[in-house]
Amino acid sequence: MNVALAQAAQRMPGLRRLPLARVVILAELAILAKAHLDRLTPGERRRLLVLLRDARGWPKNLTGRDRREFEKLTAKLEPERFASVAAEKFSPLSGLGRRS
Repeated sequence: MNVALAQAAQRMPGLRRLPLARVVILAELAILAKAHLDRLTPGERRRLLVLLRDARGWPKNLTGRDRREFEKLTAKLEPERFASVAAEKFSPLSGLGRRS
């Protein structure tokens, strides 16, 4: 693991300044995000990227049809579940609240 971190630090100079705990948290978030992105087929992922690029951060830049397609694809990613799992996983009070 140390060798992998050292190699990653060489490729990303800012990584050296991050405490190890933050790097581990970022890696766990990346794994969680990948699990949610894997809910889409490769074609759906490509289409989502095209819609994101076309929107340029503003939903009004999409047509009504494209907006509905974007909403359908993002719903398939289950963003609420992603947020709740991430919050539960990294909250200092995890285990105290209600689980979904």
